[in-house]
Amino acid sequence: MDKLTLISHDLCPYVQRAAIALSEKNIAHDRIYVDLANKPDWFKAMSPLGKTPVLTVGDTPIFESTVILEYLEDTGPNPLHPQDPLLRAEHRGWIEFGSSILNDIWAFYSAADTASFAARRKALADKFDRVERRLRHLPYFEGHRFSLVDAAYGPIFRYFDVFDAIDDFGILAARPRTRAWRADLSRRRSVVDAVKPDYPERLRHFLRTRNSHLSTLM
Repeated sequence: MDKLTLISHDLCPYVQRAAIALSEKNIAHDRIYVDLANKPDWFKAMSPLGKTPVLTVGDTPIFESTVILEYLEDTGPNPLHPQDPLLRAEHRGWIEFGSSILNDIWAFYSAADTASFAARRKALADKFDRVERRLRHLPYFEGHRFSLVDAAYGPIFRYFDVFDAIDDFGILAARPRTRAWRADLSRRRSVVDAVKPDYPERLRHFLRTRNSHLSTLM
């Protein structure tokens, strides 16, 4: 098998998806980090969108996290997608929904004032209402079988470990299944190991420098 290298950024949640999938599949790979604020020329040459993650397979770069996940499903052991085509399609939809939550998280921590911050908080809470209604069989998204949906949401919940230390924003309140799912994912070894040990400190530093409403609360 060609050598695999996951090109990463310390805080990128989409990188974490790929790292979790590689771990769950026990696929040997190297991992290197880039500074997206000062992108090296070799990275710009292989990443048309200038974003992480990029997975190099031999000399071929694959970019975009969903494409990387699908490639790993096509080529690696230990499938993380369900076999049933309809359920698999539903899972893909919920992964995309997770991407929309990440967009809302960005808007939440970037909100400039109290009013926009409150609106973004409500938008996030509304998204998790939908998640709560879909969760039927815990501990994972589809019961006892860990899936790519779980790999996508583990990085989402990791943000809340830092948010909760700032204040209780109530985004996951009254959503017991979502909170239980979050807790179970936080204990999964692949999820824990998807970031460096100093991730919380790095994220807190990043949030403090946003010049946002959230940064004023820190």
